[in-house]
Amino acid sequence: MIGFAFLLLACAVAAVFVLLKRRIDRLERALQALSARVAQVDPRAAPPAPPPAAIVRTVAEAASAEPLESMPAPAPQPAPRTRPALPKLSFETLVGGRLPIWIGGVALVLAGFFLVRYSIEQGLLGPAARTGIAALFGLVLVAASEGARRLPATRDDARLGQALAGAGIASLYGTLYMAAALYHLIAPLTAFVSVVLVTLGAMGLALRHGPPTAIMALAGGFLAPLVAGFDAAGIAPLLVYLGLFVAALFGLAVHRRWGWLALAASVAGLAWTQFLIAVLDGRGSLSAIGLYTMLLAGGASAALPAAGLRNRWLRLAPLLAGLLQLVAIAPGLDFGPLAWSFYLVLAAATLLLAWRDPVYLPGALASAMLLLALEALALASPHSGATPGAAIVATMLFAGVGQWLWARGRGWVAIALLGAAGPVLVAHALSRALLPAAGWGLIEAVAAMACARLAWQLRREGDAALTAATLAAALPGAVALAQVVPQGWLAVPLAAALGGLALWARQVRAPALFVLPLLPLLAALVAAAVPLGALLATIAAALSGDRLPYAALPPVVDLLRTIALPIAAAIAFLADPRAFGRARRAAAILAGTGGVLLLYTLAKQPLAIATPERFLAWGFLERALLTQAALAAGWALFRAGRLPMLARALFLLGIARLVWFDLALLNPALVAQWAGPLLALHLALAAGWCWTLPRLRVPAALLSVAAALAAVRWLTHGMLLTGAIGSVENGGYSAILLVLALAWLWRGIAAGAHDLRLAGLGLLTLTTCKVFLIDAAALDGLLRILSFLALGVALIAIGWAYGRFLAKPKVDPAAAPPPVT
Repeated sequence: MIGFAFLLLACAVAAVFVLLKRRIDRLERALQALSARVAQVDPRAAPPAPPPAAIVRTVAEAASAEPLESMPAPAPQPAPRTRPALPKLSFETLVGGRLPIWIGGVALVLAGFFLVRYSIEQGLLGPAARTGIAALFGLVLVAASEGARRLPATRDDARLGQALAGAGIASLYGTLYMAAALYHLIAPLTAFVSVVLVTLGAMGLALRHGPPTAIMALAGGFLAPLVAGFDAAGIAPLLVYLGLFVAALFGLAVHRRWGWLALAASVAGLAWTQFLIAVLDGRGSLSAIGLYTMLLAGGASAALPAAGLRNRWLRLAPLLAGLLQLVAIAPGLDFGPLAWSFYLVLAAATLLLAWRDPVYLPGALASAMLLLALEALALASPHSGATPGAAIVATMLFAGVGQWLWARGRGWVAIALLGAAGPVLVAHALSRALLPAAGWGLIEAVAAMACARLAWQLRREGDAALTAATLAAALPGAVALAQVVPQGWLAVPLAAALGGLALWARQVRAPALFVLPLLPLLAALVAAAVPLGALLATIAAALSGDRLPYAALPPVVDLLRTIALPIAAAIAFLADPRAFGRARRAAAILAGTGGVLLLYTLAKQPLAIATPERFLAWGFLERALLTQAALAAGWALFRAGRLPMLARALFLLGIARLVWFDLALLNPALVAQWAGPLLALHLALAAGWCWTLPRLRVPAALLSVAAALAAVRWLTHGMLLTGAIGSVENGGYSAILLVLALAWLWRGIAAGAHDLRLAGLGLLTLTTCKVFLIDAAALDGLLRILSFLALGVALIAIGWAYGRFLAKPKVDPAAAPPPVT
């Protein structure tokens, strides 16, 4: 407790000194201005002019005067004293003329300290004698500095006096530390007064000798505890000593406008803190270290600008270092009230500094982020201490100040959003048991409204702040809604968030807001990762030839509960061409894929093909219905001109299913299934969809040929299409292909469709080749005769008709006679 009292008293003395010095400076400036004004009003009040050096004589008086030779000679004026200047900086002047003096000063300090230590180790002197010798040594060095300043041989080189004065001050600091902390030779009050006197003496010598003395005093003061043993008398006296020393350095830096000295004192003081944290390793006087850190960081933030330091990041560095050190100390204090008090007080000081000077705004933002890290660290540990109460205080502190000052800049908006939504979300994520679900929902709803207020205030800005405020309102709002829905129905708040974000984007019309509904959609897909993963594994097995994928499907209830609502909402909002903004393509892919997977699972439920017998009876029908549904949906979207990307994906999906499953992997002609006329009808419908769409004439023609062949297969085999190809079936293939070729030629000639005529001619060529190369070898007797007879008649008729079509003259529209009027 005495150490805390000394530390507080030292900080108070430093603060009073700074305030008094500023007031004295203002009074001096006011007095000078007043003197100048008085001199302008009344010239007689000005100091009298000096008398003339000689009387001007007239020419006559000069002629009658004594000769110049008889006049006494004036007294010789002393020549101005010049200081010997060192040559230009080089290796020789540096090593030979400059460094030895400063290294010698440091050596003198170390000599004194090691002399005392040697006397201790050898038991030569008692504690009082050792302390007296150390004090005498420091005083001798200070006196030597004044002697060096006055002696003719050394007064021209100011570095001698600076080095000796710095070494003497460092020795005196070390002496006082030994006398008070190690040997208890003087009372605490006497030690405090002595330290104040030495500090005043150090400041006076620094004012007299300049920055080098201040540097020597700084180095000696901070190194003295290390030489004497920093933990010999406990941590609290050491911190008192460090606090007084740093306060004195701050006062000197402010007085002389030495920003470098204030920064060096801050860095050295915080380095001592870090050293003590590492050495103590969570043990010992961490509360005293926390108090010292808090006061040092706050004092440095006030002293650095007062000392003339203008670099914003250097001014922020001690503050940020202090916040980080307080976070490091908190676990050692079990996250108790003391640990949180240190941090919150320094964070409040940071907010105050940022309110007065925008340079400190990044520090305030960093303190809010570190607060969330400290809260998470505390709640994740076995003993959270006073963290719940501190989270409430932190929320009111950061959110209140941010809501008050949001109009001053986007940094304050970020502080308000972090303060309103951050602590409650971190606490809910890591310590759900602190409150019932309704309590969490209420608190998060309040946080969402606070963020929504900022979003409303920023609705006309359309910048990143509006986007951040919208997200900050949506996140706790969705979490609050999740507390009132049944367990497992996370899709409800996610769908509500998606809809709310989409409607808000329409209202504000900010381009960046249209992308935000993608985030709830992604969250819904991530939340449904387990059932979606099982579904994708089932589809992969089906693609590799599994005939019974239904048995491995995830429960349809889980899919409906987890992704149905978000996907439906996303597809509904995709009707708006502005929906999802730059992420529209990604949203359409995700929503379309999710919708198709969900519909696939639903379509598998009615027939429930889980046994080989059911696959034989219903396998092809189920596949055909799924394929035709995809083709019909894509065709309808194409014809309506809406969602072209989704339409293309659905139609390609249908074609891919038909080719892979119905023509290749599970072809009814190879795998036993009750297909019958369904295969021909299925292929004919697919060909019909393709014939009505542009640029799909080739797939349509191929599907038409496949449908014709499937019809012949059904007529020759019945419901089961497996088996060998007979001679009748082979002839039927030639006949149906010839009929199809004639139909295409007729339609191409009648409609003037060049591509359809070419398709008919190509199919006719293939049919002719088939008859000559295959049918001639496979048929015999009457069938061979009839086959060639029909082919010959058909080819002659086609050649005659097509020749007349080609010979028909084409009418030139430009050469046609004008109509008669």
